[in-house]
Amino acid sequence: MTAPMTNELPLRERKKLRTRQALIDSALELFGERGFGGVTLDELCDSVEVSKRTFFRYFSSKEDVAMAPTQDLWLAFLDELETREPGDRPVLEMLRDALFAAVERMAADGRWTRRVLISRQLAASTPSMDAHGLHFCHRTSRAALELLHRRLDFAGGGGGGGGAAAAAAPVDLRPRLAVDMLVAAFHCALDAWVPEPGMPVRGELAAHVRDACAALPGSLTLTATLRTG
Repeated sequence: MTAPMTNELPLRERKKLRTRQALIDSALELFGERGFGGVTLDELCDSVEVSKRTFFRYFSSKEDVAMAPTQDLWLAFLDELETREPGDRPVLEMLRDALFAAVERMAADGRWTRRVLISRQLAASTPSMDAHGLHFCHRTSRAALELLHRRLDFAGGGGGGGGAAAAAAPVDLRPRLAVDMLVAAFHCALDAWVPEPGMPVRGELAAHVRDACAALPGSLTLTATLRTG
């Protein structure tokens, strides 16, 4: 998936990765030039000289290939999370470090952040891409949660705060909330990084991800007073 790993793969797998990446690059270029709806699947496949059958070996739809840059990041995140040790620290910090490592892995390919930028700009004007992204986000969050429950035992109580529902079926909500907060921080980072039309990119994506994650603890204890003027 990522550049540092490519040379370690057999030739057949490297060819598959090159075909997949060519589809992503061509799709983003064509969608950027003509709009998402202005490019047919046949035209996309012709641009890379592959059949639609080959396309569907890699992607389920035009939305899937257009969202691939950020989806690949979250797959790398799950890969990092599979082997990361919790240590003597909050689970949210372990999740955060797995995300940082995934961003670094993806960014090792110098063109990846550019692909993310084009993909996010397309999604802003393409409702079907937004819907696809939400569905992928839900699946990824669920996969991360299942991974955490499979690998970790959580310290302390984990009830949902009492009440009839909690008494009937006590569920530890903390792991899910930790995953949801990390995802929310990443989306805040994307919003801060992706520029308005005609504006330059606002710094490095990795820096925005770190800033957003650093703001998480303060958001839980944030207080406020009413404005007086």
